[in-house]
Amino acid sequence: MCPDRIKPAKFNIPGHAHGLTFSCFRLQPLLNCNYARQLFADSVDIAAIKYNFDVWAYVIMPEHVHLLIFPCEENYSISAILKGVKQATSQAYIHWCRENQPENLETMRSGIQHPMHRFWQKGGGYDRNFWNPKEIRKQIDYIHMNPVRRGLVENPGDWEWSSAGFWMYGKQGRIHVERRYVPY
Repeated sequence: MCPDRIKPAKFNIPGHAHGLTFSCFRLQPLLNCNYARQLFADSVDIAAIKYNFDVWAYVIMPEHVHLLIFPCEENYSISAILKGVKQATSQAYIHWCRENQPENLETMRSGIQHPMHRFWQKGGGYDRNFWNPKEIRKQIDYIHMNPVRRGLVENPGDWEWSSAGFWMYGKQGRIHVERRYVPY
């Protein structure tokens, strides 16, 4: 196998949280519209029920997302979770574009027959396991500071598409956050 074809390992270790990052196709700002963002948020909430995981933190940026999740089962597949979230968002958004904004499909054209259009960058994205409480807290802070570092807001709690408001003010946002297993 060629080195550029090696897939990074996904470690399904009970008791570990997963810091997930994945990007839109060709790093385009496909998540710059509220409709696409809400599709993603709904996909995460549905997948959390289906695959039994808690969302500890998230941020939806214009061209990428960060999630910190905690699988609640001993046996789970982070790859299946990723597929459940990403595929649902992609299929729904591409279908919506065909019906409502076919001009947007051109920016998602993959150049191959199947799939003809891509919402997400190919591959599973970045996955990092977390188990240390201090590292988990640092990851939550890192996720919440994304919109501030980008200059989209001054205060992380002001970014509507993030769990920062939940952690700062106790207000649930677009994706349901559950902190019952978060180590302090």
